[in-house]
Amino acid sequence: MDSKEAVVARQIDVLAIGEILIDFTPAGLSPAGEALYERNPGGAPANVAVAVSRLGGSAAFVGKVGNDSFGRYLEQTLSAAGVDTTGLRVSPDHHTTLAFVSLSDTGERDFSFCRNPGADCLLSPDELDRSLIRACRIIHAGSLSFTHEPLRESTLLAVREAKAAGALVSCDPNWRASLWSDKRAGLAAMKTLVSLADIVKVSDVELALLSDMDESAAVDMPEDVLAGLARRLAGNGPSLVLVTMGAAGSLVVYGNRVASVPAFPAPVVDTTGAGDSFAGAFLYRITRRAAPLRDLNFDDLVEDVRFANAAASCCVQKRGAIPAMPNRADVEAVLEQ
Repeated sequence: MDSKEAVVARQIDVLAIGEILIDFTPAGLSPAGEALYERNPGGAPANVAVAVSRLGGSAAFVGKVGNDSFGRYLEQTLSAAGVDTTGLRVSPDHHTTLAFVSLSDTGERDFSFCRNPGADCLLSPDELDRSLIRACRIIHAGSLSFTHEPLRESTLLAVREAKAAGALVSCDPNWRASLWSDKRAGLAAMKTLVSLADIVKVSDVELALLSDMDESAAVDMPEDVLAGLARRLAGNGPSLVLVTMGAAGSLVVYGNRVASVPAFPAPVVDTTGAGDSFAGAFLYRITRRAAPLRDLNFDDLVEDVRFANAAASCCVQKRGAIPAMPNRADVEAVLEQ
């Protein structure tokens, strides 16, 4: 995989920038009773790019992998999913980032990262494909881009350049406590990204953290309280806030209007990537609208979130992140139930 400049022949619906990695997901026990792990491609921004492409949109990914078998596998995975990889760079000196996933009995996950730093943290500004960035309609980023330099600087540069070219900024203030040595620095980074965004996809737990509350406060928090916190978050920059609440569904907060959109019940195998499938499906849907992206209609947004909820319902029924991203037929089958 050589570094290369993209020749952009068409506008890209969604460009995702940030981490791409291998998730080692629990896959049963060996004959000796030891845990077995399955190699699965992942990384939140990469998941979003694949989600958009699987549903029929055009997507590109900007990031960095190691010059190793995992890095080559990740590039092949993105390409096979139809994601433009001309912005993917290779580190000759650092390994592809790895994450070991632990799953609870209900499919909820915890992560242990081999990323100190991994190759994804080392994407430098001079490695950005600027023509690719200027060609996107939406740029999507997450707060894990802010844990290390030079990825932080590169992400900020890409977001600001895409926005200057007319793109919407979508963000996921994805909280992984183990990747931050200082919680206050991590929350400050999340808030910086939110302030640049037009669209924020946030879990109820992350919304509590961004509201300077303990994450446990999100447990059984009433929807009207969550909506109030989302309105306050919108006052810091974004015009649209989407709050995911797991099996309870999602909230849409846009201007003075709020709607609760129920989830689609599903047997949960693994929740890894569920929020990313939601984000990718939502971004895909709004790029299908005939109206300009900045002229969002609230009733349309509610339908788009319903579509995103259906995508997340598909995702949690399989192991892994990228392998579980649904196609349009999968989502439509859920919507028709």
